[in-house]
Amino acid sequence: MSGITYEPPTGRPLGTNPTFTTCARIVIPLLHLFTKTQWSGTENIPKTGRAIVISNHVSYADVIFFAQFLYKNGRAPRFIGKRSVFDTPIVGRIVLAAGQIPVDRESGTANKALDHAVAALKAGHLVGIYPEGTLTRDEHLWPMVAKTGLARLAIITHTPIIPVAAWGPATFLPRYGKIPHLFPRTKIIYVAGKPIDMSAWYGKEDDQGALVEATAYVMKILTTMVEDIRGEKAPAVVFDPHTSDLPRTGNFKKPKKS
Repeated sequence: MSGITYEPPTGRPLGTNPTFTTCARIVIPLLHLFTKTQWSGTENIPKTGRAIVISNHVSYADVIFFAQFLYKNGRAPRFIGKRSVFDTPIVGRIVLAAGQIPVDRESGTANKALDHAVAALKAGHLVGIYPEGTLTRDEHLWPMVAKTGLARLAIITHTPIIPVAAWGPATFLPRYGKIPHLFPRTKIIYVAGKPIDMSAWYGKEDDQGALVEATAYVMKILTTMVEDIRGEKAPAVVFDPHTSDLPRTGNFKKPKKS
């Protein structure tokens, strides 16, 4: 478990810029007031070079805590995020200036984000992705079937994937909630696993079956890590948004049983 310090032990995180640094200096001390961290596996976060990191998605607050985890362990990530955040006045300009990557979800132009992510990796950045593409629809917040963009990115760039399991953000800010629970301080748990070798699928970036297989393989590892944190087993059948009546993105209300 890593303790909290306000400056990384190795100096400025790799990939940071003035906007990112300014935001970190403001936000991280505030997070310390209302949350307590339990981090492990931090040795699996590479201090240099390109990398892809992923995590399960349970709260709007996820990205803040995930960024804190990575930043305090030496890397300023480049997240792939939904376009609506970037279109928001002030906030949108800040995240864009911090080097984050917008994506138009469920659109014909979503692949443009892939091109930007490839460029970021080639430049040596750490790219952060929520593979599910939105907050999990699973009733009990287990990881659901993910999109294949993550596998395609890893295969095209020959980059390992580092799984990071998270638990606690949904206690701090419930799924689709707008008001955080500030007291008592919430325990925020992040565990980074060993890099996942994707070489078995190299050269298969245009094979949809291979992409589905590779994505399921990665998500199984991530889900097992979440099980370890929670101390319970995930459902045998993974929630699949492709076969659900729930909307693919955005807030939703679970249909009433007849």
